[in-house]
Amino acid sequence: MSDRAGRRTVGLALASIAVLALVLAGGAAATQPERVLVVENAETGERLFATPVENDTTVTLAYNHSVEGSPVRDVYAVRGDELVMTRMEFSSYGWGFPAQANVTRENGSFVHHPDDVRLSELYVSPGDVAGHRLHVGDETYDLVARSDAETVRIHVEHRSILQRMTP
Repeated sequence: MSDRAGRRTVGLALASIAVLALVLAGGAAATQPERVLVVENAETGERLFATPVENDTTVTLAYNHSVEGSPVRDVYAVRGDELVMTRMEFSSYGWGFPAQANVTRENGSFVHHPDDVRLSELYVSPGDVAGHRLHVGDETYDLVARSDAETVRIHVEHRSILQRMTP
């Protein structure tokens, strides 16, 4: 075999290895799990929607207090497979608010930073009076309309990109 033919063979072999490496890397990337925030009907398990999230994605449950009629915002951060409550904002004290907690005033609202409230799932009963909305990053979802005012379960799960692409 000539020196030129040998170099061509080595070059083709290296090119083949490079193509194989790209195919394998692409396949690995396609099966890497991603995290999604899932909202499903609590009784039936029917998935209402799912949206990709990363660590520290902000998830805010915003609603009007059923008795006080004042706005409430429960703020969570995605941490691994959990929702960690980082903040609660409310405009007036009423039933269900942390009366004994360390609360500050910011921009006219009461603000509470709870200690280590970690949830693997969150159940919410959306209602017309409360007008529950879920903010995930920059997106807003009307929980009342999406759930038909039925109780929902909110949680984080892993799924591969291939699972995401298939119905």
